[in-house]
Order: sequence, then C-alpha cells, then structure tokens
Amino acid sequence: MDAKTAVAKILKAEGVEHLLCFPNNALIEAAAIEGIRPICARTERVAVNIADGLSRVSSGRRIGVVAVQYGPGAENAFGAVAQAYSDSSPVLLLPGGVERGRQGVPPGFQAIYNYRGVTKWVESVNQAERLPQMLRRAFTLLRMGKPGPVMLEIPADVMKEAVADEAVARYAPVKRAAPQGDPADVREAVRMLLAARSPVIVAGQGVLYAEAWDELQALAEAVQAPVLTTLNGKSAFPEDHPLALGAGGLSGPKTVDHFLKKADLVFGIGTSFTRSHFIVPIPPGKSIVQVTVSEEDVNKDYSVAHAVVGDGS
Repeated sequence: MDAKTAVAKILKAEGVEHLLCFPNNALIEAAAIEGIRPICARTERVAVNIADGLSRVSSGRRIGVVAVQYGPGAENAFGAVAQAYSDSSPVLLLPGGVERGRQGVPPGFQAIYNYRGVTKWVESVNQAERLPQMLRRAFTLLRMGKPGPVMLEIPADVMKEAVADEAVARYAPVKRAAPQGDPADVREAVRMLLAARSPVIVAGQGVLYAEAWDELQALAEAVQAPVLTTLNGKSAFPEDHPLALGAGGLSGPKTVDHFLKKADLVFGIGTSFTRSHFIVPIPPGKSIVQVTVSEEDVNKDYSVAHAVVGDGS
C-alpha cells in the first residue's frame, strides 16, 4: 500500500476518529476512506486549536490529529502549536513536506528546523518504510510523560512510496502509561502536608489528565486544606465547595492571595509551578511540595522542598 494509506490505517488502529485539516494534504482523502472523518477548518491555526480542545476535553484519552499542507500550511499552524506546547496539550501534527530533492532550497519551509522549540518531538520521514515505527514513537510520546504536541513531517514524495502491508498489519496501538511516584517520596509528602499548620493545595491540569478530581477532593477534605486551581486546572476542584479558593491567574478572587500569604506549605498537584504573567505567583519564603509527572518541572522556577515525580491517577 502507499504511505498515505498506511498512515490512515495506523491512525485508525490508534483510535483516531476525526482528522482536523486545512486545506490540502494527501492524508485527508486517505483518512476518509478508512472511516476517519475529516473536519476542515477555515485556517490551519483553527484546525490545531480544535484538535487541541479535543485532546483536553478527553484528558488525553483521545488525541487530536491535524493534517495541513507543506509550506504555508505548516507555517500558519505555528501559533496554535506553540499554544498547545505552552499549555502541555497532546496534539499530533502531520504536515506535508517538500520533496526530499528540494529540501534545503530557500525559501522552502521545513518543520523539522522550525518547530523544535514548541514540540516534544519533531521529525521528518525520509523513507516510507519507517512510518510505522515513527508513528509508534509519536504516539508513545503523546501518551506518556508530560503532555505536549508532537509533529511528524511527511514529504510529498514519501507519501507516494510503498509501505509493506505486513508492517501495517503488525502495528499495535500504544498503550497509555501512568508512572507512579516512589512510595517513600509519597509518604514524605503526606507527612509534610499533615505537619503544616496552614497548607494550601494548588491543583493544575495534571489532575485533569490523571482524572484524579475525586481523589483531590477527598484529600482536601481529609486534611481540610483550601484548594486553588491554575487556569489550565480549572474544574479540577468544584468551585462551589467550601474549601475552594477559585482559580489563580492574571486576576482572581481575594481568597487566593489571602490564603497563599498565610500558608506555611504550598502543596502543588499536577502543576509545573511555572512563573508567568497569567499564573498567580507563589509568595517568597514558602515551603513547596510538588507532585508532577515530569522531572523537568521540579526546581524550575521555585525552590521545591520535596517532589514526587509520577502520575496522580
């Protein structure tokens, strides 16, 4: 089979039901033939935004996939991909690419050189026979570790090459993995939380991806600790709950500032504790415990007294 059919069959095997697109990519028709519904947006950026939303509302259980044409299509998608990267949203981008014989010729645009700063992984397929393995790698990064966009550029001539039928038939979907924190680290985090006089829990969108909102509420109620959410973590904790402080962002309720100022321990769950104009700052001198899926988040912007690296589910 040709490469575009192989990609469509693999996407189908991975459970992809919709392909966001605009406006011209050989994958669009191939996906439709395999029963994947193409949804054409008005611009490439909107196509990525829709795919981003699909991934978020499903807590990453469904991956938003986008196909755009090479050149202007890949260029125009940049802003939305950067937003998905900033917000740690898992989206698979499958832009077309210039033919291999024209790569490196100005002003041709190649995603591999321009998207490295806003993706977990970006690569260009140089041989069609590598597609099954490279797509398996892409879905592995989408379903494991800290969420984020992944891009696989497929040159126009590669799209027409043959892929062995048996290689596609052998393709096995990537299973989602949820690494657990070290039990000793968890015990120490619990000890510090119980020892605190005025703890505040900061819940990020990692709680949503772990689908651990019930566990978060049970923890807050057990220790009677107030909870604030980041903007991306909004809805991880019910805002009509007596312990809810609301969301802390560029602006927010006075309860957030009041309880953060009096806190002797800030207990972060599923948050990167990134300093940003859009995220409430942690006052200086606070002891911080951080539970996160990625070691890249620890001691990035704030000094962390104790960390638990693992999924919260």
